Amino acid sequence: MNQNNSTTNTDDFASMYEKSFSGMTSFKPGQLVETQVLSISKDTVFLQLNGKSEGILPREEMTDKSGTLTVKIGDPIKVYFLRADNGELLFTTRISGDTAGPELLEKAYQEKIPVEGVVEKEIKGGYEVKIGEFRAFCPYSQMGQKRTENSAEYVGKHLLFKIQEYKEKGRSIMVSNRVIHEEARQEKVEALKKTLQEGQIVKGPILSIQDFGAFIDLGGVQALLPVSEIGRARVADIRAVLSVGQEVQASILKIDWRNEKITLSMKSLSTDPWEGAAQRYPEGSKHTGRVARVTNFGAFVSLEPGLDGLVHISEFRTEGRFGGDGEITAKVGQTLSVQVLSIDQANKRISLKQATTREEDETSAKYTGNTADNDTYNPFAALLKKK
Repeated sequence: MNQNNSTTNTDDFASMYEKSFSGMTSFKPGQLVETQVLSISKDTVFLQLNGKSEGILPREEMTDKSGTLTVKIGDPIKVYFLRADNGELLFTTRISGDTAGPELLEKAYQEKIPVEGVVEKEIKGGYEVKIGEFRAFCPYSQMGQKRTENSAEYVGKHLLFKIQEYKEKGRSIMVSNRVIHEEARQEKVEALKKTLQEGQIVKGPILSIQDFGAFIDLGGVQALLPVSEIGRARVADIRAVLSVGQEVQASILKIDWRNEKITLSMKSLSTDPWEGAAQRYPEGSKHTGRVARVTNFGAFVSLEPGLDGLVHISEFRTEGRFGGDGEITAKVGQTLSVQVLSIDQANKRISLKQATTREEDETSAKYTGNTADNDTYNPFAALLKKK
């Protein structure tokens, strides 16, 4: 009697185990599962599944090149189901060579699961990639984040790919490494959409510099800092003020997620020099500035970074000439003494004229006995006054 009960209990337990295990293995090979990290051991990352079951993921898949773990308990994670092995549910973030059987590779093609391969050599039009016992072709255009002049740099590297074509039961396979980079970048874009907004101040290193501006790295997404937004002063040579690798702080001027374009401004973080300009440069006041640029109608003189005034061609003094048309005698970079004729702070315009320097005024005062501020001392007029 007891023996029969024991047998019955054993059979019941086996039946319950089969039902439980059957529920655990409801995942299909290659199925994408979104879950969380439950715990982490020396060799394994345990995943939270439905019910009381756990998934197993090799810890090495969640470490970077330096061996640092890239996830923590509670983090969300996307994995692919491989198989059930001795009651354990095995998952992966990619299919490696030792698990790359024909059925799994076909599943990887259908479900777009990343596969790990070794770039063995260059061949016509691209590279030969070994994935387990299979050989695949990766075109030059599909290798790396962008095209490189040194195509041999990828040979010998272990890289991730996605299968673009799978034919003849694995005898004809074409893969892409670039799509892995594109998907990673797109994930970063989606994450940044939740955090970035116009007007926000951000920091990042300069990735590259062009004549029209600099590209800044914002967590894996590039933003453009136009040359006109670097500072208040006019920038003639962008490479003279910025360098690759330099970290800059700027505000987000505009975000265009549709075209994935972000525009930055360093200039907006500095005070607008036109604020209070009417008080600093009242009409009749004299100042010293540097010629910023010369046109056919006059010269623009920088009184301070971002604040230029125009000396019209008719306001230039030409020695030996009286009356007639003016002549621009100033050159870019030249220091010039000017006097404010008028200032329009609202429209950001200052009209200047060439003026005498303080030293010239003091010298003139010695000869005329006039200490008033007069920038146009005329020796012939003084001679006539004496008569």
